[in-house]
Amino acid sequence: MKPSVLTCFSVVVTLCTYPVVNIPVTSPAMAQEQLVKTLTVTGNGTVTIPTTLTHVSLGVEIQEKTATEVQKNVAERTSSLVDFLRSRPIEKLQTTGIRLQPNYQYDNNQRRLVGYIGTNTVTFRVKTEEVGRLLDEAVKAGATRIDRVAFTAEETAISKAQKEALKLATLDAQQQAQAVLSTLNFQSQEIINISINGANTPQPQMMPSSEPLRTASAADRTPVIGGEQTIKAMVTLQIRY
Repeated sequence: MKPSVLTCFSVVVTLCTYPVVNIPVTSPAMAQEQLVKTLTVTGNGTVTIPTTLTHVSLGVEIQEKTATEVQKNVAERTSSLVDFLRSRPIEKLQTTGIRLQPNYQYDNNQRRLVGYIGTNTVTFRVKTEEVGRLLDEAVKAGATRIDRVAFTAEETAISKAQKEALKLATLDAQQQAQAVLSTLNFQSQEIINISINGANTPQPQMMPSSEPLRTASAADRTPVIGGEQTIKAMVTLQIRY
């Protein structure tokens, strides 16, 4: 008899643990609830302030037969005018134009040179209450033309008005938002975005025409009355509700 053979088997069992990943399932209704609801409104603010300063452009215009004569006379009268202006309480005096051009006459479609025209213009700023008398005296000092008169407020007054206009625009936007949300039974939660769309420096207000100044310059004093300057601002708010 053959001896019996015993066969042994070894079985290794390994236990592994894996993390459990939970994948949320969101229904369309739940996704709708998670959307951020916002309201966008734009408010306007306007502030009106008096103008106290005047920008003036005036100068000398001469017509002569030769360019040399024109240039000589323009230089003399302009020098006299500039000396006068420098003696007065004005600001920002500067030359803004020098021009020399031929002067033609046309007869029967024929062009004929009759002389030359020379101009020299300067600009400056002065208090509005002083501008009428100054214009009259400038004509006596050599000015032959007044090209531009524009009114503006002082820089500090404009800066203050800009800030006030921004405040008014912000309040206007908030009041608009409150009116809409309260009507719809919603509550304002927080402001999530602010945009400033205005409050720029306004341009000086031009006089409609300088012709009355030219015709009235021979009077005792040319009346010049400044007006008002309007500063506008816009503020846009985006509000979560």
